[in-house]
Amino acid sequence: MSHADHSRDPCPFVILNDFGGAFSMGAIGGGVWHGIKGARNSPRGERLVGSISAIKARAPILGGNFGVWGGLFSSFDCAIKGYRQKEDPWNAIMAGFCTGGSLALRSGPKSALTSAIGCGVLLGVFEGVGVVMSRMFAQPVPAMQLPEAAPAPALA
Repeated sequence: MSHADHSRDPCPFVILNDFGGAFSMGAIGGGVWHGIKGARNSPRGERLVGSISAIKARAPILGGNFGVWGGLFSSFDCAIKGYRQKEDPWNAIMAGFCTGGSLALRSGPKSALTSAIGCGVLLGVFEGVGVVMSRMFAQPVPAMQLPEAAPAPALA
């Protein structure tokens, strides 16, 4: 059963596209988050300045963190797809495992393994929910009608 999405670009372009999309998502989300946080932590009358200052200081960092995660995940996903020659939910689960582990390598092997398992489980939950939702909302397959059999010739 192949779930290949042939509308996507080849892997090198997908990696760059996912990196940029993840960076944008992190920068926009970080802008909203740190804008509110900066406004709340500023004195009355300085809230706009505090908000803009917090956005300028922290939103690009969060965008970069999201971008690195998205680019690394997409790189592992493409590598696993190329190795396995299959496109199924296990690719994303393994890519999440590898991404979580490689991002936590600097903290030591125990932390890397814990992070890898956590990311693999998280991606497993995401993929499982996706499979359940696609099956739940899929159109039922219409029943096939059997062709009418011609009457058998009578033997007289």
